[in-house]
Amino acid sequence: MNELDVVGVRVEMPSNQPIVLLKEASGERYLPIWIGAGEATAIAFAQQGVVPPRPMTHDLIRDLLEATGEQLTQVRITSLQDGIFYAEMVFASGVEVSARPSDAIAVALRTGSPIFGADEVLEEAGIAIPDEQEDEVEKFREFLDQISPEDFGGPHR
Repeated sequence: MNELDVVGVRVEMPSNQPIVLLKEASGERYLPIWIGAGEATAIAFAQQGVVPPRPMTHDLIRDLLEATGEQLTQVRITSLQDGIFYAEMVFASGVEVSARPSDAIAVALRTGSPIFGADEVLEEAGIAIPDEQEDEVEKFREFLDQISPEDFGGPHR
């Protein structure tokens, strides 16, 4: 397992499909995962520190964990089968729950939990971007700094 950082979310053109982009914490591979608009908004809100007037689903999950004394210790992107990514949420009690990566990432960002990717997933779907191409990544990061959750559609409550 390799630790991953969330670079951000963006809309892939021309399909208008949102993706979350993860990067190896100590490597040069990036992992793009196509996600839904609602999850893109949830991830963008968490990254930007936006606090909605009422809790969104991922905020509710965080609040339930806090209320019950349970702790999310890590999220694992475990496999890629037929173009679909799979994840597990691992809790301090030892319980592991299967989840969509987008939901697991949204909760991990809210709880400060680390995210890991299986070696096999990164080998199959990871994209290596050498240091000399970091300028392009920096441009992408600048784009992410300028985008808002409202750019993904969805509810604006």
